[in-house]
Amino acid sequence: MTTTVFAPLSIPSPDLSWQVFNLGQWLRDLGLGWVDWNLYIHMYAICILLGIFAAGIVTNRRLVRRGAEPWVVLDIALWAVIFGIVGARIFHVLTHPDDYFYAGADLMRTLYVWEGGIAIFGALLGGAVGAFIGCRLTGVRFWSFADALAPAMLLAQAFGRFGNWFNHELFGLPTDLPWGLEIESTNAAFPAGLPEGTLFHPTFLYEVIWNLLGVAILLFLERKFRLGRADIAGASVPALVPGAYRLQWGRLFGAYLVWYGIGRTLWESIRIDPSEIFLGLRTNVWAAVLAIVVGIIIIVVQGRRHPGGEPGVYVPGRQWHDPAAVDSEDTYSDSDFDDEVVVAASPVAGPEKTSAKNAATSGPSAKS
Repeated sequence: MTTTVFAPLSIPSPDLSWQVFNLGQWLRDLGLGWVDWNLYIHMYAICILLGIFAAGIVTNRRLVRRGAEPWVVLDIALWAVIFGIVGARIFHVLTHPDDYFYAGADLMRTLYVWEGGIAIFGALLGGAVGAFIGCRLTGVRFWSFADALAPAMLLAQAFGRFGNWFNHELFGLPTDLPWGLEIESTNAAFPAGLPEGTLFHPTFLYEVIWNLLGVAILLFLERKFRLGRADIAGASVPALVPGAYRLQWGRLFGAYLVWYGIGRTLWESIRIDPSEIFLGLRTNVWAAVLAIVVGIIIIVVQGRRHPGGEPGVYVPGRQWHDPAAVDSEDTYSDSDFDDEVVVAASPVAGPEKTSAKNAATSGPSAKS
């Protein structure tokens, strides 16, 4: 006798109780009766905080490998996060004016971030301002920080998108695909006229996958290619070519803007949540297109201004020297590993030989 087991592939939405939970009550349920306070925590906020934490870990590791002081990223991130939250809220309010500006509206609600409503493009703008301030204070090159942050940003955004899943929000058009997202018909965003049980495109999942794929692609491009020029049909044009210099001076961050902008354009085009429309397109689609354009401009302009590798992660005069290092230089090279093998194999590997090795290198490190 053969038994057939049906395993639906549709994606269920988490129980509504997961959206906000009372930490105090949770502790009391565990038997800590002396806990007499309540603290309500939004799962969306936890997803964002996990993303920030993961991005901080990755960015710190990448900066340290370039010669930065361990955890200098925290001094920069403090400014970037604060300005990023402010920018994200301002962008959301400006792109959803009907939700906040109407007759009898309480304008203080524009500040209520805990009620939901932040925009990634506003976070990028505000965060860039904050990061610039933090870099000026620490002496870290802004573009070095931006390149170290680029893949970490995609990782953070992947974590943040799970918050939309917990909130049952920002889903896409109805779909009959087996991996459609289940949304309760009582949801305020459930389109009128559709039968209960209708599935929707899980745009949160699409973006998570796109962002994680982007992390891998950015790391691959950074390790294997540099921005150079190639002859195509007799014309010299900018191109990614194998070589010693990585995508530095902000060019990796430019690639991040292009990748994220392309993906966001696709997912925004199938979302059904309300949005301001300008010239037939959602405002976030225009913001995504702008991100692509800005990314391309950064890649081209920085490639022309800085054809070689970065001299170091710090601006001149602000270098940090590891007290545990015997010998350190501001220049890092893709050939560091080979050179270290040669020096280690040499019968004489004194300071003069090491310094000569460092003076001969001009490309960035393969350790990122």
